[in-house]
Amino acid sequence: MTEVMSGVDHVEGQFSRRPGRPPVTKTSADSASGKSDDATTHMEPSTDTAAAPANTVFSKDTDRPIGWFARHRRARTTHARRWIGAVLLSTTLIAAGCEGWLLLQKHQTAGAATQALDAAQAFTRGLTTIDENRIDQNFTDVTNGATGEFKNMYTAASAQLRRALIENHASAQGTVIDAAVKSATTNNVEVILFVDQSVRNSASPAPQLDRSRVTITMEHVDGRWLASKVDLS
Repeated sequence: MTEVMSGVDHVEGQFSRRPGRPPVTKTSADSASGKSDDATTHMEPSTDTAAAPANTVFSKDTDRPIGWFARHRRARTTHARRWIGAVLLSTTLIAAGCEGWLLLQKHQTAGAATQALDAAQAFTRGLTTIDENRIDQNFTDVTNGATGEFKNMYTAASAQLRRALIENHASAQGTVIDAAVKSATTNNVEVILFVDQSVRNSASPAPQLDRSRVTITMEHVDGRWLASKVDLS
């Protein structure tokens, strides 16, 4: 009977403990001083957030928990991804800028080639056409459409050429049969032209056809395309 009652008292003691509080442990000092169970201080669970949980695994090389390394590694990975993204974005913008610049240059060069080709054909027609009734105007037109080396050479020879044309009652009519751009930049264009020139003078009243190929270098000067070099063949 005594054993049964002891067992009941043990079970009641187990269920009488307050939930959430650890069992009370008496020390020898408490027993000696005669302190009762109610006067014994209960040990509350630690609320220190800085303390690691009991099951935390620590690194063998440092005193930091393994979770710290995982967080640090994730932070470095995130930083690396952001850096790579920034580099890729910068590279894309640079590539797009270069491509845009190249397209602009191509467009400008094509426009320059078209303008220089038209100017070269007009200049060649004026150069190969001579009207004995307006020779001075012919020379003026050629001089106004030239620059650099060719302009200097033509101006130096114009007086002698004018005298020869007047004395021989010479006249000519030039026609551009075909023309094409050989090379081009935004400021310099080389043009090849195929020209038929009908020539007559006092010695040969009947028109004589002369076919030639003309290579002209056109330069962009003050908004105009001018002939700086002329090769006849």
